[in-house]
Amino acid sequence: MRLLIEEISNHEGEKITIKGRIFNIRNLGNISFLIVRDYSGVVQVVANKDIDVSPGDIVSIEGLIKKDERAKGGYEMKAENIEIITKNKETLPFDLEKDDINLNLNTLLDYRAISLRHPKVQSIFRLYDLLLKSYDEAMRDEGFVEIKTPKILGSASEGGANFFQVDYFDKKAVLAQSPQFYKQIMVGVFDRVFEVGPVFRAEPHFTTRHVNEYISLDAEMGYIDDFYDVIKTLNRVVKKMFAQMGIEDVPEEIPCIKLSEIRKIIKEKYDYDIPEDTDIDPKGEDLAGKYAKEELNSDFIFLTHYPIDYRPFYTMSEGEEAMGFDLLYKGLEIATGGQRINEYDQLIESMKKKNIKIEGMEFYVDAFKHAIPPHGGWGMGSERIIKQILNLDSIKEAVLFPRDVKRIIP
Repeated sequence: MRLLIEEISNHEGEKITIKGRIFNIRNLGNISFLIVRDYSGVVQVVANKDIDVSPGDIVSIEGLIKKDERAKGGYEMKAENIEIITKNKETLPFDLEKDDINLNLNTLLDYRAISLRHPKVQSIFRLYDLLLKSYDEAMRDEGFVEIKTPKILGSASEGGANFFQVDYFDKKAVLAQSPQFYKQIMVGVFDRVFEVGPVFRAEPHFTTRHVNEYISLDAEMGYIDDFYDVIKTLNRVVKKMFAQMGIEDVPEEIPCIKLSEIRKIIKEKYDYDIPEDTDIDPKGEDLAGKYAKEELNSDFIFLTHYPIDYRPFYTMSEGEEAMGFDLLYKGLEIATGGQRINEYDQLIESMKKKNIKIEGMEFYVDAFKHAIPPHGGWGMGSERIIKQILNLDSIKEAVLFPRDVKRIIP
């Protein structure tokens, strides 16, 4: 019977069987030291030098467990029988046993099936697994119901031109830019809903912060008084998430600053003018994060009251200001949200003002004829959170198989 490597400390002096992958082989005299891993851990196996095995092979090893403080994990195995389950056919393109993988980004992604086996790369996605679990638990704790919405749509959910068009039988369809329409509809059903799912943005970016397919952590909640109710809920959710990941630096109340104010602060404190043709640019976000850390002792900051011209048609506004926010973490936007329009006539008026055609959106617009409560929500980029927690150079390092302007394989 196979035992996991993490269990061998309970079997000192016993003969057991493990199964895993050989990551490295070191020869010393007539002895070979095999470094073997499974998903639970790593162990050093002592074997005869004449064994015909190679790094990358999948093996089954029967042997005796000995305590050895010099070995990784404190125990080693004396092999008595080694069976190759699957033979590695080619020399590995790089050494997976080194502590650091030290590859340029293109090589890391071109050989993704191999680079993902490196423990340091694996650790990124073990944290990502914990992030997804923590979001799920935090949302359920807040009374939200999980939903799954279509990703092939009849019309773009965010408007604009940044959508992927696909053939759908005898029609044209688009890939979902967000679950926005459906989660608003579902507020009229469950009051509070959330979704973890892919979104697609046809934006020709060449940056360290953008990919064209990512996993969004979405939510929508009804019966709010204003968008600050959404901010408070997201604040609690993020705090719970980070606590589960062992990070305790999320404030009880993340500071909120109006966009117009942060623009002035950045100009006065850092002598930088955010370009007039944008709400806030990447350098502005970075400096806003720097200000939050230096003056407010927070890695997080909510920026609020963006110009309505920069927000989608379904956004509630007062005058020229949107009733919404962005959440920045270490100077990078990780979430955007706010209060939505819930009155039918107001929604139609906003669509006309932004030149949004109703055709193809009737199912969405008509839901508001039958009363949707005041509501708001957010969309949060899961991979951006991981990038910022681990201070990765590129968001693509936090995506298993990233999709960008030039990459659709592997």
